[in-house]
Amino acid sequence: MIISTNTVNGVEIITAENDQILCKVAPALGGKITSLYNKSLDKEFLWSNAGLPLQILKPGADYDSNFWGGIDELIPNDIPETVDSIPYPDHGELWTTPLTHAFTDQQIIVKGILPLSGLYYERILSMDEALPVIHLRYRIVNQSGARRHFLWKMHAALKISAGDKLLTGALKGKVVDPQYSRFTNTEPFDWPVIEGIDASVVPVRDNTMDFFYLYNMPEGEMQMTNNADGSLFAYRYDKKVFPYQWYFASYGKFLDHYTAILEPCSCMLLSVNEAKQDQQCSILEPDQEINASVRIFAGEKINYVSHL
Repeated sequence: MIISTNTVNGVEIITAENDQILCKVAPALGGKITSLYNKSLDKEFLWSNAGLPLQILKPGADYDSNFWGGIDELIPNDIPETVDSIPYPDHGELWTTPLTHAFTDQQIIVKGILPLSGLYYERILSMDEALPVIHLRYRIVNQSGARRHFLWKMHAALKISAGDKLLTGALKGKVVDPQYSRFTNTEPFDWPVIEGIDASVVPVRDNTMDFFYLYNMPEGEMQMTNNADGSLFAYRYDKKVFPYQWYFASYGKFLDHYTAILEPCSCMLLSVNEAKQDQQCSILEPDQEINASVRIFAGEKINYVSHL
């Protein structure tokens, strides 16, 4: 793995690459992954907002109007709300928290303490030598001195085209909010068919959008396949850490964006407080920690069996 650094609009970017893939990380943006490029396919998998510069934002910034893309992670919440008597900002603390970083020829480490929640976050990124795979190892420690209820969610914004397909073992789906959906049915349904439509297939840019909870899956896996070029983006992870999946996709309706966001999540609901009542959120006692591993595959679908 070869490591290099440069600066974009005052944001330091760490680039890691090998013969398979190139990955760019912005530690000052909560460790955001800004690029995931497969060399043999000559393909960038991640969507980014061409109308926004990559920039450092102040804590408490609005997420949607500053939605740049790439791969974020959300901790400790999604919607702005007060949890455990702490008022958390839109889409959590991590995405606006500058992290310290270190790197060797084998890994990139980003880490820091989220100032409101008191959660310590650490991620170690490395690359597979033979496959287009990124390995992510996590450690989250509650250093607040009090119990913490929270949400932890992956958030990969992908480039899409009509006919792409979301692949998941989820048996059930539920529309999060009809205002953010092509569909009016708010009852749980057998994924992926709702109102006679296969919701896993990406439509043309038709000024619509989707937002689903997906659940009851046999294993921790969430994929997006491109049937035109045979490529695949896939998350593999511990289902005990991320027992749910969220799927948000804009086909033009959300700020004219055309992208799909894959979101393995520790919570079922938008509100951490509501998930707390239903015992469907992450909980850490003082000094307790979560250790987890996540793998990202970005390559040809025919090679994904080797990844397994």
